Amino acid sequence: MKKNRPILLIAVIILSIFGVIMIYSASYVWAEYKFNDPYKYLKTQGMFLIAGYIVMYIVSRINYNKYKKLANIIFGICFVLLILVLIPGIGSIRNGSRSWFGIGSFGIQPSEFAKLGLIIFTSKYLSNNQKEIRDIKKGVLPIFGVLLLIFALIMLQPDFGTGVVIVMTIVVLLFISGVKMNFFIKLGLVGLVGVASLILIAPYRIKRIVSFLNPWTDPLGSGFQIIQSLYAIGPGGLLGLGFGNSIQKHFYLPEPQTDFIFSIISEEFGFMGVLIVSLLFITIIVEGFKIAMKCEDLFGKYLAFGITFGLAFQTLLNLMVVVGLIPVTGVTLPFLSYGGSSLLITLCSMGVLLNINKNN
Repeated sequence: MKKNRPILLIAVIILSIFGVIMIYSASYVWAEYKFNDPYKYLKTQGMFLIAGYIVMYIVSRINYNKYKKLANIIFGICFVLLILVLIPGIGSIRNGSRSWFGIGSFGIQPSEFAKLGLIIFTSKYLSNNQKEIRDIKKGVLPIFGVLLLIFALIMLQPDFGTGVVIVMTIVVLLFISGVKMNFFIKLGLVGLVGVASLILIAPYRIKRIVSFLNPWTDPLGSGFQIIQSLYAIGPGGLLGLGFGNSIQKHFYLPEPQTDFIFSIISEEFGFMGVLIVSLLFITIIVEGFKIAMKCEDLFGKYLAFGITFGLAFQTLLNLMVVVGLIPVTGVTLPFLSYGGSSLLITLCSMGVLLNINKNN
């Protein structure tokens, strides 16, 4: 008997609406100063939220097996977009990264689409090659080569945070598919060398590491964001300062509506607000894993697991940055951070999950 999961949909709707509300609270001071319009970010994100709900509804009614047939085409489109965004005059630079297609005042980030596209492609590959997957050369290296190609294109932007989320998601999909453990041990060693190399060739990443270990060594430079984030979280107490009463959004924490929006939530709503938001994320993640576990179709199982783990890992990565547990990575908080591409793809992914549940 098929079981509907309205709790997943309810949690998604509550979290995404709360996200738009918090984007207004976190951004109106900055928006009024920069655009002379305190509702600038609210209006933009609100439009993407409505579009995202429409996309989620449509996708939830499309049989997910169609994505298996279209997996190569979807991946091909994502691959082309990742190349086009690197071309001057086509891709635009924001915050030092050529990661965007500028369309008027809107920005579309192709790496967000590549997350879902690569999960679909990998899910198809793993479901079609179950027998070969234990052979590293024949089964693993082809899909791993594709992953490295996408990672390389994203690093050329550069967008280290998104690249890490994509790599970890696909690696975990390979792990649950039955790839031998010694492959991951070797991969971990190579990964450490690779990460060390990426840090050494980019001076700003070294500064982020230093500021992470002791942000007060450069309080007005590389450590500024982490310090201001902690200053926001600290005074929150049990119930916070109240909605709209954040102090750090007054030009202390840079663009607080993006990667560090959780700091503003903590400051305005305190421990109780943090607890409620965390429970909503946990609900979505647990429901996603339940859908994956009960799915009898292998493609649907991998697809549901990949979507859910990707969301979980990105959420955890953002929260660890905000509280100073890891260096700044530039990863948005799903549903809550300002960013139309991220919100649109996240809601689209939720639509896929709902359809997988519906058809299994």
